[in-house]
Amino acid sequence: MYKLLIVDDEPLVQVGIKSMLEWDKMDIEIVGIASNGKTACQIIEDKTPDIVITDIKMPVMSGLELVKYCSENMESKPQFIILTSYEDFDMAREALVYHVNDYLVKLELTPQLLQDSVRRILEDLDTRKVEEPKDELPSIYYYQEKFYIQLLNSLFESSDQFTLQAKELGLSFDAAGYIACYCEIRSANNIDMSDEKKLKLYHSSFQMAKELLSQYQNCHVLMLDLYHLAIIFYFDDIDSKLHINDELYRSLHAVNDTLFKYYMSYLACGLGNLVKSPLDIAESYQNSRDTFSEITDDNNILFFDNTINTNKAMNSFNFSIIKEKLSFAFEEYDSEALSHTIDEMTDLFRSNPHHYLQAIDFASNLLYLAISLLPNGENAVTAMFDDERDNYLKLYKMNNMEQILSWTEHFKTALCEYFTDMKKEVRKPVIIRAQKYIKSHIGSKLSLPEVAAALCISPNYLSQLFKKYNNIGFNDYVTRCKVEEAKRYLNNGELCIYEIAEKLGFESSFYFSKVFKKIEGISPSDYLKKI
Repeated sequence: MYKLLIVDDEPLVQVGIKSMLEWDKMDIEIVGIASNGKTACQIIEDKTPDIVITDIKMPVMSGLELVKYCSENMESKPQFIILTSYEDFDMAREALVYHVNDYLVKLELTPQLLQDSVRRILEDLDTRKVEEPKDELPSIYYYQEKFYIQLLNSLFESSDQFTLQAKELGLSFDAAGYIACYCEIRSANNIDMSDEKKLKLYHSSFQMAKELLSQYQNCHVLMLDLYHLAIIFYFDDIDSKLHINDELYRSLHAVNDTLFKYYMSYLACGLGNLVKSPLDIAESYQNSRDTFSEITDDNNILFFDNTINTNKAMNSFNFSIIKEKLSFAFEEYDSEALSHTIDEMTDLFRSNPHHYLQAIDFASNLLYLAISLLPNGENAVTAMFDDERDNYLKLYKMNNMEQILSWTEHFKTALCEYFTDMKKEVRKPVIIRAQKYIKSHIGSKLSLPEVAAALCISPNYLSQLFKKYNNIGFNDYVTRCKVEEAKRYLNNGELCIYEIAEKLGFESSFYFSKVFKKIEGISPSDYLKKI
């Protein structure tokens, strides 16, 4: 059971929160109620609550000071929900720099709003509870984000591969239409901020934007780097393009209003064209980046149309022209392939120095791929630029081709070293994933291309890994797994031989018996006699 602490100097608010939800049914125990931050600190140290709901403005020690104290002095701090009024936006901005989970206005607080906020925290806590062994798979979230990066950059080899991976990851693409949006988080008040505060500001802005967008529209929000994000909007009704644009504009404008109130930040958004097929989302995304290049300070939400300025549209780099080479390099941690591909592009840009904006767009997209496709990508890429004052974000301050090419060369060298280090470490986890997939789909007619597609790798790479780590080929491994499953059914005595053959995807009971005898040395019927 999770533990909750309520902190507010108004007794009526304390009682109201306590009675607002059926906490026990949410597997939550209220372990204390405090009227100021100082008392709350003592309860937190004594009871170690998982969640703290606190007013931001209180006597003795405010909620802001409480959050700050816990952030700076506790290794395992609770998750905070801040309660405040409209007048406290400045305090709220400062509090959320310390990674507060949510911010609720007292006058607008309803049981549903509070329950939704708490449930999001519980989902996060439940996820943290599950600690996977070092060789285990990354979370499904990692594979889903990797899938979306592939989708935005048209990295799927076929529609079959796309469909199979989407199904395996539990992702649905049955909408009537889609629009991609490329965004940059901008701040009106970060000139005097330290790098650490800027990082917290952009991270908190992203989290709030993501939450608000999901409330206004059916969409998926993907963080590309510290202050760039991509959004895929889903639409069930696409009869009126004008209505869709109006709806999106209102939603994005409302998000920006809220972001500015909390953080004095906002989203600069370029929106692509409406497409009907999910595999065309990459086209919409490319157009969204073209549109983004036309954004001005006075007009920060722009929609793609056929009158887009051709010269400005050329500012974005079409990543699809090198998609196969880069997909292969990242998939197999092939430093040679990566180095060769990047060198080709940098040579091209070096001989065309006036294509500065395309060069920075190429470097940015290489950065997004690395952050999204590498395990723990943000930390991995950050470590590659440890010696740089602004870390990898230095890229966005460059204003000539040589600076960009120098940055890209540094990134290429660091990535190649990372690939070399990772190549041996990641192969075994890939095999573990393949084995789990095979065993969970043992009743299907499994093929090498199908399993490889589900794992986002090439059939040839998967075949090589099987031979190295299993000492047998893919087909032999699948056959052995099916025979082991058949033995389990035979031992249980619940199914006939022909039923087992059918259940395990064999084309006939005769073929099943033949395969079984080849592996076990006896037929299924003789095996039954020995039980």
